[in-house]
Amino acid sequence: MSAETAWEAGEAPRILLVEDSETQALQLRRMLEGEGFSVSRAGSGEAALEALNGPLPALVIADHHLPGINGDELVRRIRLNVRARALPVLMLTDAEGGADGGDLERRGLESGADAYAPKSAGREIILLRLRALLRRGEGEGEAGPSPDSPGAGFRRARLLLVDDGRTHRLWLGGLLAADGDRVESVDSAGAEAAADRPGDPWDGVVVNLSGLPGGGLDLLRGLEARRQAGAGFRIVAIDGSRPAPAAAFEAGADDVLPAEAGAEAIRLRVRALVRRKLLREENRRIESAMRERLREVERARAEAASAEARAALSGALARANAELESANRALRDTQGKLVQAAKMASLGELVAGIAHEINNPLAFILAHQGTVSRLLAQVAPRVAGDAEAARALEKATARADSMAMGLRRIQDLVGNLRKFSRLDEAGAQEVDVPEAIGTILVLLTHKLSDRIVVERDLAAPRVLRGSPALLNQVVMNVVGNAADAIEGHGRIRLATREEGGDYVIEVSDTGPGVPEPIRARIFEPFFTTKPVGAGTGLGLSIAYAVVEAHGGSIAVDDAAWEGGGARFTIRVPREGAP
Repeated sequence: MSAETAWEAGEAPRILLVEDSETQALQLRRMLEGEGFSVSRAGSGEAALEALNGPLPALVIADHHLPGINGDELVRRIRLNVRARALPVLMLTDAEGGADGGDLERRGLESGADAYAPKSAGREIILLRLRALLRRGEGEGEAGPSPDSPGAGFRRARLLLVDDGRTHRLWLGGLLAADGDRVESVDSAGAEAAADRPGDPWDGVVVNLSGLPGGGLDLLRGLEARRQAGAGFRIVAIDGSRPAPAAAFEAGADDVLPAEAGAEAIRLRVRALVRRKLLREENRRIESAMRERLREVERARAEAASAEARAALSGALARANAELESANRALRDTQGKLVQAAKMASLGELVAGIAHEINNPLAFILAHQGTVSRLLAQVAPRVAGDAEAARALEKATARADSMAMGLRRIQDLVGNLRKFSRLDEAGAQEVDVPEAIGTILVLLTHKLSDRIVVERDLAAPRVLRGSPALLNQVVMNVVGNAADAIEGHGRIRLATREEGGDYVIEVSDTGPGVPEPIRARIFEPFFTTKPVGAGTGLGLSIAYAVVEAHGGSIAVDDAAWEGGGARFTIRVPREGAP
């Protein structure tokens, strides 16, 4: 609330007085309260900053010489705070002019003070400066760039200079422009028209009262009327006739400089008033931006609540769909396992039966073949004198040996079939990995034939504790798929190694490889890339289940062959058990 608004509402504008001297604080308090102000006091700069954490006063009056942080530092800290930086500050000092007084005023204004007065200036001057600072309420009638306009960032201040002396006007215009401000100079006849000109608003109007009609007071009153109508500029008067400054203050000036004021004093006073206006503009921009952000937050909350309501309405359907999908997935998995279990059980029974049926006549034939070989060996000495009989006996002996070799191959094949059929042996057991891999390759001879070269690099320990299905099903399925994928001639590499407590089996091939998009699906039941009737899509899904039952993992990536290919990596714990 501004001072004028507070007075109109019947409230006394509150002033924070920062003064360490009890005597001077009492004198200033009596003077201010006698003029209708409400005064609170802080004995140091630190106490003043603590007081500013509460409700802000209408104005701060600070002594330059304070214990702890002095007045300059107090003002700097006030200007660093976004909430308080537009607060008007009047600096007081014991200096009475001269070099020291001018230096103190320069330092005070450069630190951010809005006005400066020696305590010896008297009651009237202090009150005039105080009322001039309070005349403009915060944001009241101040035109400025919109928070969203291009001028909302850094900008140069625009100053209107009114001076009827051409030479002095040129000098003063150059002085103000040296601070980087944009300055336009006019004489008193064109001042009001320039003040009314549409476009960018003026930040400050500097009026040299010397030589103006009526001492320039009518011009000041006209400028004040325009400011009351909505203009936001500050008014600085240079009093050429050197009367008491009260008339210029009452006519609307925010600051009045004596005619003998030097260039540095003029620059500092104008800069202080313009700075305060720009600070208030920035505060309004920040407040507007914060209000807009609050509105955006409220909109976002409303949209979130609406989305939450929609999500709640569709939640039941989503849960039902998820449960149905989960049930379908479980059904597919169970169905795949049942089909494979039935398939393997039937295959095991069939293989065991065939092996048994072959084994009985095979044993009979092997026994008689041995008898035939022995008899041929006994007859050989008796026909030594008959050349024709000896040749026939030699031929018969060779044929008998060939038959023995073929029968032993049949016997080995039957043994491999019997080993493969023993998939129902419960619990973990020691599996001879190289022997198991050899059995698998024998059973897959019809797929490998002579077109595929199988390389073995079995560097891991020979014995792995686990289920025979780990090799008989998993490795056989992977090697069989690799053989099916290779068109024409190619290579398959089987490698084992021990790595970090895991038993690793790698199967690499020189086929076309597994495309990246389908790698996540190849272990799904019934998923296959083979033509209809050429595969069930269960081999790799069962392999995945067997490896998972061993607490391991199976993954596919690109092989290290030149030209590509697929590589399946199977990892199981070294001492794992299903």
